[in-house]
Amino acid sequence: QVQLVESGGGLVQAGGSLRLSCVASGRTFSDYDVGWFRQAPGKEREFVAAIRWNEPTYYADSVKRRFTISRDDGENTVYLQMNSLKPEDTAVYYCAAAPLYKSIRPTHEVEYDYWGQGTQVTVSS
Repeated sequence: QVQLVESGGGLVQAGGSLRLSCVASGRTFSDYDVGWFRQAPGKEREFVAAIRWNEPTYYADSVKRRFTISRDDGENTVYLQMNSLKPEDTAVYYCAAAPLYKSIRPTHEVEYDYWGQGTQVTVSS
């Protein structure tokens, strides 16, 4: 089992940047596909970005060319660099992981087994 802890959220003005971190403990992170999801108030949780063990990446259309997902398996950490932030990016951001053997569809929330507690991102206009 792997435990996930997100950090790096906060309050930022529109156009600003934040970098979220997801640190894993309990297992080697390189054995997992990892995704970021977000949930805004009153809305369903939605896919943001994902990275596979061999580093293909996936992005929601709404964040392409603004967000970048990366991983440092030596540090057991996955990052989400968020640039050109917009008020509509305001949400709680969650990190999720699934073991490689499951060969998940990385944009599908239900296929992830492990979740962090979330970190709040608020973008002011």
